Amino acid sequence: MSTSLLYHAFGIRGYKYVRTLFILGIIWINIKKDRLSLRCPVCGSRNIILHGSTTRRFRTLPIGSKKVFIYCPIHRVECKKCGIVRQAKISFADERRTYTKAFERYALELSKYMTISDVAMHLDVSWDLIKDIQKRFLKKHFGKPKLKKLRLLAIDEITIGRNHRYLTVVLDIKSGAVVFVGDGKGSDALKPFWRRLRRYKDNIEAVAIDMSPAYIHAVEENLPNAAIVFDHFHIIKMFNDKLSDLRRDLHREAKSETQQQVLKGTRWLLLKNPNNLNEQYNERKRLETALELNKPLATAYYMKEDLRQLWNQKSKAKAESFLSDWIARARASEIKMLSDMASSLEKHKEGILAYYDYPISTGPLEGTNNKIKTLQRQAYGFRDMEFFKLKIYALHLTKYALTG
Repeated sequence: MSTSLLYHAFGIRGYKYVRTLFILGIIWINIKKDRLSLRCPVCGSRNIILHGSTTRRFRTLPIGSKKVFIYCPIHRVECKKCGIVRQAKISFADERRTYTKAFERYALELSKYMTISDVAMHLDVSWDLIKDIQKRFLKKHFGKPKLKKLRLLAIDEITIGRNHRYLTVVLDIKSGAVVFVGDGKGSDALKPFWRRLRRYKDNIEAVAIDMSPAYIHAVEENLPNAAIVFDHFHIIKMFNDKLSDLRRDLHREAKSETQQQVLKGTRWLLLKNPNNLNEQYNERKRLETALELNKPLATAYYMKEDLRQLWNQKSKAKAESFLSDWIARARASEIKMLSDMASSLEKHKEGILAYYDYPISTGPLEGTNNKIKTLQRQAYGFRDMEFFKLKIYALHLTKYALTG
């Protein structure tokens, strides 16, 4: 085997080929360091004295289905220039690892298309070794997301695992990359993020959040110059929750069995987009029957569908006029649920209309949250929370992130 082949096949330079052994289906390639290429590992001086060597083995790229090990003496040198006695540098591997850099790159390449277990099985190594390779790569490239270029953010929480465990996720809307993952939910979970963002907080133009008082207070306190944009998906979701409660109350108060039967099972029909009602199962007809028998429910339902038009207006001024008119009609209906909703919308009017200045939402973050759940399901949970967070930071590289 030539020195050139050592370099081009295994990334090994500055070593001489000695011999190859085949033992029990394993290929052992013996190499040795070229004496003239030895340097002091600190100052790089050639003026050194050898102090023996220790032979080590390193796992490297397989040849076909056969495992390959590099067998190499590692010299200990004394530098006459700086006086230190150290082990000579290993150019083809990390001195603390039992595998070469080429093997590490190969494992990472396989990780783009295979789970950790699959890669470990294919290479006949432990699960922990492949996980360690992935974790060091992720920590190097994603351990500290850069915040300097942040302009538009989205903040939301996600439930992971059992016992209602939460993570708070901050997304850079422009790049789609997660820039912070905090433990828990609410303002306390964001404190480490505000500390990291302190130098660049004036760069943030707008933040998309739901109408959680904790998030509102946190953003106002830490990003006083940023516009708050309330996410329209959360607003409709809040309306849907109130509509479900109204249907439940009407079902409980229904005096006739006919009314109870009509209202029964209509919850999802009320929440569904009218364009998605399935005609094959008579969903539209069932919904219309329920609405005909319950005027308050019908009023609330049609007001909900009308509210969706708020985000389709041609200008902010028209949207403001539309919202004011909707609030007035909701209060005039004398339905408590609509009155409560009108008060909530009026209180957060500025943040709702801010959508027309910054047309952003937490929609992209909802998609990221779904990827996080997929990531967790594929891995059957994560014992190492730091590793899990690093995987989340790399989610915008979807092909890589959704394996493991």
